[in-house]
Amino acid sequence: MSLGRSTAVSHTGRRRRHNEDAYVCTPPLFAIADGMGGARAGEVASGLAAAAVKSAEGGGSPSERVVALIQEANRRIYQRSLEDAQVSGMGTTMTVAIVEGSTVTFGHVGDSRAYTLRDGVLEQLTDDHSLVAELVRGGKLSPEEAEHHPRRSVITRALGTDPDVDVDTFVVEALPGDVFLLCSDGLTDMVSDEAIERALTEGPDLRAAAEELVRLANKAGGEDNITVVAFEIAADAAEPDERTVEQTQPLPAVAEPGRPRESSRSFLPLALLLLAIAAAAMLLWLVAR
Repeated sequence: MSLGRSTAVSHTGRRRRHNEDAYVCTPPLFAIADGMGGARAGEVASGLAAAAVKSAEGGGSPSERVVALIQEANRRIYQRSLEDAQVSGMGTTMTVAIVEGSTVTFGHVGDSRAYTLRDGVLEQLTDDHSLVAELVRGGKLSPEEAEHHPRRSVITRALGTDPDVDVDTFVVEALPGDVFLLCSDGLTDMVSDEAIERALTEGPDLRAAAEELVRLANKAGGEDNITVVAFEIAADAAEPDERTVEQTQPLPAVAEPGRPRESSRSFLPLALLLLAIAAAAMLLWLVAR
């Protein structure tokens, strides 16, 4: 069993002027970051995160490495935010995957997602660090209500907003034929899990499937930037070559000066999250009376 083909596709979408997503697709290391902040600061944050993952060197177990990579990305963004008032308060999500042998190790912060497709069945691997996800997990909102909640873009954990960040880590034992998908919420806000499963299952190859996912997100409105990173686990141990990796042009580490715009995404610290959950519970109680 070995790492098979991998691919990455990133698109600005239909509503945004700039792409604030960044990604890494350098087998056996994969990552995705979705930036937030006005005046293109989101591009700076996600670009710094991707650059940190690409350049970092470290030993230890895969779990220790993914945490170290994300912590280094957090440190660079936070430091840049302190030094440059124009990007103060910027942040980004980040999901990282490292393939080693028969295991895939993940590190995760924010509401970008990781999925696996096994035997034609799609499973979400990560938990969203977002306001609506917290409300759903607390029984305050149904999954259907969360899909249309006006604050569904508010995230509760991000890189760059504090000196340190908590990183979720977990390990998946891979099987031959597994497909793993990392994606920004520009895909999952527009395309259902059922449609993602169908595209990955019916696509003639991994590249075509990734491009179909981007097409579906744009067809549904393309409200945000859309980035897809996918890789598959092969049954044989063939020697890797250049044909095993297909990807679009990587994004720059730091955005060039340009026209400012406000990101639709925002960060909500824990104290405000608790207040928001309490307010939502009170509202639901009043409605139920």
